[in-house]
Amino acid sequence: MDIRMRSLVIILILAGLLAGCGTNPVTGKKEIQLISTGQEVEIGQQNYAPMRQSQGGDFEVLPELSAYVSEVGQKLAAVSDRQLPYEFVVLNNSVPNAWALPGGKIAVNRGLLTTLENEAELAAVLGHEIVHAAARHGAKAQERGTFMQIGMVAAQVGMAMSDTNPNVGNLLLQGAGLGAQMAMLKYGREAELEADEYGMQYMRAAGYDPKAAVTLQEKFVALSKQSGGNQGWLEGLFASHPPSEERVARNRERLGATGAGGDLGVERYQSKLAPLIKMKPAYDKADAALAAASKKDFNKAESLAREATKLVPQEARFEQLLGDLALAQKKPQAALPYYEKSIALDSSYFGAYLGGGVASYRLGNKVRAEEWLTRSMQLLPTAPASFYLGSI
Repeated sequence: MDIRMRSLVIILILAGLLAGCGTNPVTGKKEIQLISTGQEVEIGQQNYAPMRQSQGGDFEVLPELSAYVSEVGQKLAAVSDRQLPYEFVVLNNSVPNAWALPGGKIAVNRGLLTTLENEAELAAVLGHEIVHAAARHGAKAQERGTFMQIGMVAAQVGMAMSDTNPNVGNLLLQGAGLGAQMAMLKYGREAELEADEYGMQYMRAAGYDPKAAVTLQEKFVALSKQSGGNQGWLEGLFASHPPSEERVARNRERLGATGAGGDLGVERYQSKLAPLIKMKPAYDKADAALAAASKKDFNKAESLAREATKLVPQEARFEQLLGDLALAQKKPQAALPYYEKSIALDSSYFGAYLGGGVASYRLGNKVRAEEWLTRSMQLLPTAPASFYLGSI
């Protein structure tokens, strides 16, 4: 590659980056923006349904709970720095976590709601997630992937320029990989602090007491120290939103500067959560059943799953769990009625269709297997469903 060609490649790369410059709608800072608002919204819309399916599906037993969370979320979204088609949903998942996709698609797990004490703490969680969407944190993560590709192109150009010294090219490639790792670490910390800061502003603007953001982080830090082997916290909120003394200190500083005051919504939250709190022992039993099954203690797992079903008979996932336990013991005939009942209770989740399809396949009912496996793939494409469909 001659010098003019190398220069042209680098100029084109720089021109592309300059063309993608924009202003962050939350911070007001100049930044590279390779993904448009329309693309963000499209990314969120395309991934929201499969993400929800993969994380336990919507919590259909208490649809009014999602309506309540959405109501609180929309109050915060209305005072945010960026108007997006925000959506909020509660997922049927015991792991305490919440997440946001580009374009304002937000989800909160059932397991996190039972940990919060008031509506202001819920507002702190939702405000934090709204900032992740509004400040383009998800989009910027994807743009970093593009930067890595650009960096590799530049590195390859560098290698071509260093024909007489191949070690220079190797160092460039190593530097590109190391830089990408460091950028991701820096992004995570900065994004969390940014989401905390502007989330507290949204709380105050929506009428909530921002002190709840401080008490919430204090609680999370304490839990992170006590969690030990608690995989729920380790795999959930602490993995995706790691708490830290720095975040607590920053939140305290902001609160000291602006002062506390506003709605905590203790009684309102407790009233809305009362039905879920009453059901929590059933979900604890189902989680314990899964833990027992992972150790091949199927008798204990089945006993716990049946207890859960008695406590909340309208929960489709408990019926699916019984089907999964039977299927794991190579009892497809025994599994089918559980899958049928699960689908009758909730036809919107892929899991029972997948399990029922596998059970039907093993019983030689290829017509029903194809029907249910196809439906499961429509809801969430999975390797097992694809494998069995390919075998029909």
